[in-house]
Amino acid sequence: MNAEPFRIEPAFVPRIWGARSLAPLYPEKTNLTEPIGEVWLTGVDCKVATGPFAGETLGKAWREMPPEWRGTRFAEPGDFPILIKFIFPNDKLSIQVHPDDAYADAHEKAAGGRGKTEMWNVVSAKPGASLLLGLKPGATKDSFAKALENQTLEDLFQRYTVQTGDTYFVPARTPHTIGPDMVICEVQEYSDITYRVYDYGRVDAHGKPRELHVAKALEVVDFGDSQGGKSRPLTIPAGRASRTLLAACAYFATERWEFLATAPSDSTEGFFELLIVLAGKGYIHWHGSPRMYDQGQCWFLPASLGQYSMQPEQKSAVIRSYVPDLADLGAKLVRSGVSREELARTIFA
Repeated sequence: MNAEPFRIEPAFVPRIWGARSLAPLYPEKTNLTEPIGEVWLTGVDCKVATGPFAGETLGKAWREMPPEWRGTRFAEPGDFPILIKFIFPNDKLSIQVHPDDAYADAHEKAAGGRGKTEMWNVVSAKPGASLLLGLKPGATKDSFAKALENQTLEDLFQRYTVQTGDTYFVPARTPHTIGPDMVICEVQEYSDITYRVYDYGRVDAHGKPRELHVAKALEVVDFGDSQGGKSRPLTIPAGRASRTLLAACAYFATERWEFLATAPSDSTEGFFELLIVLAGKGYIHWHGSPRMYDQGQCWFLPASLGQYSMQPEQKSAVIRSYVPDLADLGAKLVRSGVSREELARTIFA
């Protein structure tokens, strides 16, 4: 089976805090009958749209594809490793926290047993949009519980005013919430374990409050110094394309490409890639027939694809994500002139 790029169909997920218009990313999704909060781009239940696995779910295709498509780290498939979503909040999300791998393995085996580390790239933001990420110095388990009782929990958080293009790294065990008036591209360890701490008194369509998980949350919240926060993207030399490393950790590395002319890739040998088109349209060129890309789409590029390039018909912006070898990635960036101090602000070991 010859390696080829294939497109994955998105799944539109209703959320109580979601939006009724997903324009301009999805201009056909306006005046929706129910609020859509998340668009899952690499959910294992998402359908493959093109290529030899068309019509199958991504999870099934992942298990059936040749090992060289998955890359050397996934010769045995295991579970699909990266979940990418668009988030469309029309209201605050709940204040929440995710466990790390150790806690999830011990307490959440039925839910997959994996923790959740994530990053957010702000696709768009209106003036004044903000998010809460991590606790202020000095916050304790007792003060957290008291603030929860008094409904003043937001006062314990570090608040960030966000702008389009900002990136935030969110390690497991770091409490957080996202506010309205922004669109986020979230890249995360593949897990959907969320401990909801506070939900602003909301009720669902049946008048019932959503379930809270306060006891588990208090077990996993990191009350010490967190390594999360706003990331400082690193410029990667890339000829005519603007290319930046937004954030990297053991679970994912994420870059943003912007280009007006043909943008060549690195070789994909060794790891598969996911390409999320934020804006523009054009063609993915490789050794086979070109594939046309368009805004809002997600593409899977096999590890054995080799060199490829992206030729835009319109100015394009693309999120590229993969599972890195951190030592190799760091060494490569140092050779390109990046200092180790700069690496430490973008690569979270």
